[in-house]
Amino acid sequence: MILSKRAQQLKPSPTLAIAAKARQLREQGHDVISLSVGEPDWDSFDFVKEAGIEAIRRGETKYSSANGSLPLRQAIADKTARQLSVTYGADEVTVSAGAKFILFSALQVLCDPGDEVLIPVPYWVSYPVMVELAGGRPLLVRSAMADHFKPGSKDLAAQTSDRTKILILNSPSNPSGLVYSRQELEDVAQFLREHPQVVTICDDIYNELVFGSEPLAPHLLHVAPDLKDRVIVVNGASKTYAMTGWRLGWALGPKAVISAMSNYQSQSVSCASPFTQTAGLAALQKGAAEVLEKVSALKKRRDFFVEGLSRINGLKVIPPEGAFYLWVDIRGWLGKVSGNLRLSSSADVATALLDQANLAVVPGAESGVEGYLRLSFALSEATLAKAIERFSTFTANLTTT
Repeated sequence: MILSKRAQQLKPSPTLAIAAKARQLREQGHDVISLSVGEPDWDSFDFVKEAGIEAIRRGETKYSSANGSLPLRQAIADKTARQLSVTYGADEVTVSAGAKFILFSALQVLCDPGDEVLIPVPYWVSYPVMVELAGGRPLLVRSAMADHFKPGSKDLAAQTSDRTKILILNSPSNPSGLVYSRQELEDVAQFLREHPQVVTICDDIYNELVFGSEPLAPHLLHVAPDLKDRVIVVNGASKTYAMTGWRLGWALGPKAVISAMSNYQSQSVSCASPFTQTAGLAALQKGAAEVLEKVSALKKRRDFFVEGLSRINGLKVIPPEGAFYLWVDIRGWLGKVSGNLRLSSSADVATALLDQANLAVVPGAESGVEGYLRLSFALSEATLAKAIERFSTFTANLTTT
């Protein structure tokens, strides 16, 4: 059988591949600590699980509407309207099988062949591949400021042409954990006003997992509500409510785009499972206190991990403002030797850490920046302490020849 050119060029998700290798090593008896997977280490909240179980018992196991149940869409519209201070109705919401597929669906209905999509660097590993699968051309936008990692209007404008159609904005960022400030978002909004052909997809999947004084990350629509008709808001239950395996995501935006996404979903994944939607509705309605508790725990873990890794020679840590990742500068290790391997890249470092220290990490090159690693700190402090010890031993054993 001859594969299509699209299939021949398709790469597997590197984060899932690393996680799979870590699981395989564990099954072989190795004590691997995985700092690679983008999911909380705590379970879905008990009331969420009970809501899903009761839905199954009631027989909510048949097809749902392709765009999601009305009660869930209304709850999403109401919560998002409160958070972003703009008005949404249930008919401006679509629900499907995970925010990842929602992003995929949005790009499929917005991109024509050759359309350009602006992707700030570093980026979530799946963005460029999703753009390519939609026939688009990913444009990787770097910040002019070293280690800033938040491109502004001048950086975006320098990459923009008449074919540029979409900007993907992810704040808090996966992988860096950095958050756009209101001032930085005002700068982005000015770029968008000067380029009216550009639509923005706001990937807000981590927007409640923030460590500042406010419970929500600043948003483009906070500073530019006039751009609402050119913004697709994407979110889901996976990160905030620890529901990664339930697969529930949603988008809000102009009715024409939302309707097209719902039609696309009806011809592909059909719908999110109805009992998952019922569980997600419970999470939205009752989960606020639990989320705040988990954010407080994450902040303590962040501080513990940042402090521990900052003491290790060759590492520089950028404290994240949200999500649950550290974006660690390992350029002090490059050129050194670990065992029989010269560390010439972040991929080399990731290989050496897994083989020699039983640490699974994500190379920064997968997110468009060489010389960095993405490390998840959604783990217990005891596990993070073991990881710090292994990093320390690893760096102590590096040589220059």
